[in-house]
Amino acid sequence: MNQLRRLTLSSALLALAVLAGCAAPTPAQSAAIDPQVRLALAPTGALRVGVYLGSPTSMVTDAKTGEKVGVALDLGRELARQLGVPFQPVQYQRVAEVVDALKVGAVDFTFTNASPARAKIVDFTAALIDLELGYLVPPGSAMQSAADADRTGMRIGVAQGSTSQGTLTREYKQAKVVPVPSLQVAAEMLKKGQLDAFATNKAILFEMWDGLPGFKILDGRWGLEHLAVAVPKGREAGLPYLKQFAQEAKTSGLLQSIIHKSGLRGTAQP
Repeated sequence: MNQLRRLTLSSALLALAVLAGCAAPTPAQSAAIDPQVRLALAPTGALRVGVYLGSPTSMVTDAKTGEKVGVALDLGRELARQLGVPFQPVQYQRVAEVVDALKVGAVDFTFTNASPARAKIVDFTAALIDLELGYLVPPGSAMQSAADADRTGMRIGVAQGSTSQGTLTREYKQAKVVPVPSLQVAAEMLKKGQLDAFATNKAILFEMWDGLPGFKILDGRWGLEHLAVAVPKGREAGLPYLKQFAQEAKTSGLLQSIIHKSGLRGTAQP
């Protein structure tokens, strides 16, 4: 049986196991991986998965079970299982810190926006999820649409070091972009009236909105994010396997199961 078929069967048959907590790999499954692939993708002997709390594309806490779930977390868990190495999540405050950790090889894997700027410092698979970018505004806000954002006196919060910060800093002519160190800080600033809106992808905005009664996510979008698996540069020996893994996660239904489990909202309509 060739490697492609092994991965196809593994992804399809074990999707349920991933969502239930991921059983340890069998010796036969581990032995099927080329040692050079394992060494390239998990050079320390464990798969270090970079995550940050607050986005279902990365990691959130299930309100009913208290379990940590998320696309980066659960895809990383499954890849570690298939490689036959320990799964090691590494938590950061925000996505920019995860990308910085990938850049220097402090983590081996994450799932994030495959922007052109990031593609210069990390390697990506094909995009697996498209997310709308939007605004979260407080009760009684004068903002009714994205067109109302770029006005004199408007304070638009963004995650420090994020793609949103770079994009809106370039595009705004009048509004002030306010970088914040974490999503928790952003929520507090919104509640205190220190921000007029917070801008990011709608997966994050919906998570914030759940804890901010009376707040509103504006209709429409000001852009799209194309999310993909990311690994440090220099892992070429493992890239064909990784790209195949990502594609099989999508076609087998594993990715959709993880999306459902994580409660991800805000995906772009075709």
